[in-house]
Order: sequence, then C-alpha cells, then structure tokens
Amino acid sequence: MVATHTEAEIASQPDCWRRAVAEVPVDALPRPGERVAVVGCGTSWFIAMAYAALRERAGLGETDAFAASEAPMGRRYDRVLALSRSGTTTEVLKLLAGTESATTAITADPDTPIMNVADQLIVLDYADERSVVQTRFATTQLAMLRASLGEDLTQAITDAERAVSAPLADGLVEAEQFSFLGSGWSVGLAQEAALKMREASRSWTEAYPAMEYRHGPISIAGPGRVTWMLGEAPEGLREQVEVTGGTFLQSGLDPMAELITAQRVAVARAFARGLNPDEPLHLTRSVILSP
Repeated sequence: MVATHTEAEIASQPDCWRRAVAEVPVDALPRPGERVAVVGCGTSWFIAMAYAALRERAGLGETDAFAASEAPMGRRYDRVLALSRSGTTTEVLKLLAGTESATTAITADPDTPIMNVADQLIVLDYADERSVVQTRFATTQLAMLRASLGEDLTQAITDAERAVSAPLADGLVEAEQFSFLGSGWSVGLAQEAALKMREASRSWTEAYPAMEYRHGPISIAGPGRVTWMLGEAPEGLREQVEVTGGTFLQSGLDPMAELITAQRVAVARAFARGLNPDEPLHLTRSVILSP
C-alpha cells in the first residue's frame, strides 16, 4: 500500500511520460536555430542542464543552462526557457520580468505569477505534486522536452515501468555515501539524483561528470560507499571503484529511468531514518524571497 505522496508520484512517472510525449506543444518550445538559455532553481536547474546538452547534441542550436540567480542576461538570447513547478520562485520571476528575449515557461500551476511574466506558458498540471520533493514533474517535463527534439521515448518508458517496481539492490539503504555520475546530458540527472537523496533522507551524496570522478573524488570510494553511474560508464571505471572495496552500480536503463531507482532508494532511506519524504527538513515547495 502506498504510504506517502512521494511514493505515489514516483510510481506514476511512466504514465506521465506517455502523456507528455503525446502532447508536445507545437509552437511554445525553442525553435531550431534559436540561441536559448534554459533556467531554473534546484531540481529545475538540473533538468535544464540535461535539456541543454541534448538540444546541442541534436544540432538544434546553442543552448546554455543556468541557475536562475546566476544567468548572465547581458548576453543575447533568442529565447529564455524557464522551468518552475510552482510558478512562484522569486529568482525565476525576476529573470523573466527583466529579459528582453522571448520567454517560455513550463509550470505545473498556471494560476501563479509566472503567467504574467512569460510570453508563452506550458502547463503540465497532471504532473503536479503534493510532496515538497520533486520527482514526476521534473522527469515529465524532460520527457516532453526530449520528445520535442525528435527522440523516441518508447524504451525509456519501458525502462521506467521496470524501475518503479524492480527490487532495490541489497545494501543501498544501509550505504554510508553515494557518488552519482553522468556523462553528457545525464550529468544533470546525476546532480538531481544526489539532490533527491539529500532532500528525502539527509544522505551524504555527491555528483560529478563521470570522467572527472577519477580526478580526485574517487578518493572517497571504499567499503560501504556507492558509485552510481547514470548512463554508460567510461572504460575501466568500474574496476577502479571495485578495487577500493566500493560498490559500482550501472543498470543499463535509460538514465531518466535510473533516476527513478535513485528516487526510490532515497525514500527507502528516509523511512529507515524515521523521516517523512513528503516534508524534507528545512524545505518548502517554493522559495519566495521578500523584496
């Protein structure tokens, strides 16, 4: 029986992805050749990183990703794409109101201030969440964005169905530390996996580009510690981690589906620590700053 909103929202992701792929908006998203800045805060920033890498890989135009508070809006962009589940985040609203570029926002709630500062609005209300911890909204918007680039997500959705129900590997709930790794577009997902683990279970987690892991961070590997690859690992990395006594995970699932597994581990670790993953400590659904 599902006990928390977070669990229900994690389990619903395959269905949300199917709908997102079937309902890609025609005119609101960046057009081929546009120079685009993708912005967000927290989880949305990491999804922005993934999309930016995918759009450039597809050859559709220069695409930069920024935390909304750090976006260099003195640069010229044809479009700013803002990601905001709540539609109320202070840094995102300030950026949209101040830019001269065309703007599009993706949100879960149209009845929020973002509707007044974005030129075009994409509403994924069916993927909204009651939990403070963001899971399905993040992956659903990325599923839509991937589909808009021409990707076929059939296998990703199949992998997601497997990820929501497969048994979790032994030792993950008890592990001392996690390092999430990615390459290309999955670097953003590695960052997001680490964030979910911190938010839900207050776990010690880090995230790096996979090729950078050997440039220092591998020094933390060892017994009771997990190096978790989202996507294809560099040659020899598994062996270098395992010789330390650490655990190396790589499933072969689509990286977005692998993120689902990380979300489930985060929830399991929260329960093991007596925490409520719906209400992580010191966090609220949106960061709204005083003027």
